[in-house]
Amino acid sequence: MSEDSAADKAPRLSDRPDWTYLLGEIEAVYGFGSAGGSEVISAHRRRVREALHAVVEADARQVARVSDPLPVLVHFGRALDRGVDGPLSGMIRALARVADELPWEFGYEDVPEKLTRDLGYCELLGPRGPVYSEELILGLVLLAPHTSYPQHSHEGIEESYLSLSGAWSENDAAVYAPGSLILNRSDEQHRVTVGHPGPCLLSVRVGRLS
Repeated sequence: MSEDSAADKAPRLSDRPDWTYLLGEIEAVYGFGSAGGSEVISAHRRRVREALHAVVEADARQVARVSDPLPVLVHFGRALDRGVDGPLSGMIRALARVADELPWEFGYEDVPEKLTRDLGYCELLGPRGPVYSEELILGLVLLAPHTSYPQHSHEGIEESYLSLSGAWSENDAAVYAPGSLILNRSDEQHRVTVGHPGPCLLSVRVGRLS
């Protein structure tokens, strides 16, 4: 069977309503949640919202992915528990419905040794996600308590963090609570730190491919 034929016969979003509901929750947050922000942030939210809407309207194909047994996943249940009572509870509940299908990995080839127990990345939508897209990457970043992700930037990629569960800081600017949306424009240096001994950080990461 050719690659095109296999793609044609792959399950679509309409076959898996739990995934459609999850994308709908995220689209709604970028449309109506995280109120406020500059014109730059508002424009970013609009681009993400429009890209997500296009994926759902196109009835994107779904691809079975394999998850790595990362040590940090021992914190995932707690992150979901804390998020259920937060401002983005609808998204948390939708995530819980597809938890067994999430393809966790490190997300980078060269992960610092000290982060191998404290970091996890899961692409929900994108070239490596269960929902296939070549226009947008949408995923989760899970960090264990007392973890700092080193200073870094993304060349040519606009990225936003949407905080789902747990308090965290970016650089030395502020501590962000669930419901916060933080935009990192292309090439901007940023460092993420989780310091609370209780819940870990669970955030949605959205990166533009173009």
